Amino acid sequence: MFNNLLESKAKKQRSVGGTIFSVILHTGIIAGAVYATAHATIENEKPKEEKVEFVEMKKDEPPPPKNEPPPPPPPDVAVAPPPPKGFQVLTAPVEIPDVIPEVDLSKKVTDEADFSGKGVAGGVAKGVEGGTGPVVTNTDQPFFEFQVEKPVVQAPGGCSPKYPEMLRTAGVTGEVQAQFIVDTTGRVQAGSFKVLKTTHELFSTEVRKATACFRYLPAETGGKKVRQLVQQPFTFDISK
Repeated sequence: MFNNLLESKAKKQRSVGGTIFSVILHTGIIAGAVYATAHATIENEKPKEEKVEFVEMKKDEPPPPKNEPPPPPPPDVAVAPPPPKGFQVLTAPVEIPDVIPEVDLSKKVTDEADFSGKGVAGGVAKGVEGGTGPVVTNTDQPFFEFQVEKPVVQAPGGCSPKYPEMLRTAGVTGEVQAQFIVDTTGRVQAGSFKVLKTTHELFSTEVRKATACFRYLPAETGGKKVRQLVQQPFTFDISK
């Protein structure tokens, strides 16, 4: 019964040209897709430019000043009179230090012209003759010899140190360098005597005893008697 088979519809055979066209078409589609994808990635990677605009803000203006009354005029300033023409007074140290003092660079530079010893004590070299300005002076401090117009001079009628008999017998000579203050009466101020140098202690003792009867003409400056620091040598010589 089934000896005779019926032939179904015959399949069409794809031609070679169609196959090649199909391959080319699909290849083009894929290449286009790849190019579009790559181009889109590059476009996305480009930085985006943004436009920034600056706006100038107005500053707050200060309020207008109030109408206040003007301040009262300053009182009349009296001009101080110029200081007199003279010199400054140095403090004579009774105790001489054995170390060099420190230098204070913050102090005003000293003008040597202010220590000439001429004129009014406490004045300045750039002062005015007859000036009535403030005078810087301390009468409690003794003057150096170079600061006074008339230095101390030994007066007649005074005494001299005695020669120590023991040293005279032994034929010992020597010298004492002493320092003391002569006051305005011409006498040695008590407690101011000091031995600066001596060759024997007995010589120093005799000089110290004799200070009680020393007589001097006091120093003067500006027409006034002042105290002066004196340094005087005393020589002990048997031949004299």
